[in-house]
Amino acid sequence: MRELRKKAAAEKVSLAELCNQVLRQGLASKPSVRQPFREQVFSMGTPRVNLDTALALAAQDEDAEIARKLVLRK
Repeated sequence: MRELRKKAAAEKVSLAELCNQVLRQGLASKPSVRQPFREQVFSMGTPRVNLDTALALAAQDEDAEIARKLVLRK
């Protein structure tokens, strides 16, 4: 942003106009051909806890928090 402000001042144009120029140039340029980003995946093994139980506990906590917030709004 600092560089854009300096360049706008040097060229004696508004920051908005300079940003528009830069965007137009970027959109008009040919996009580079890149390989899509691929995230490396690792196996985490089998869960050590019952996920159904963990999700049920999380849902109970969430419900309790929602109920607490609703009581506070009265």
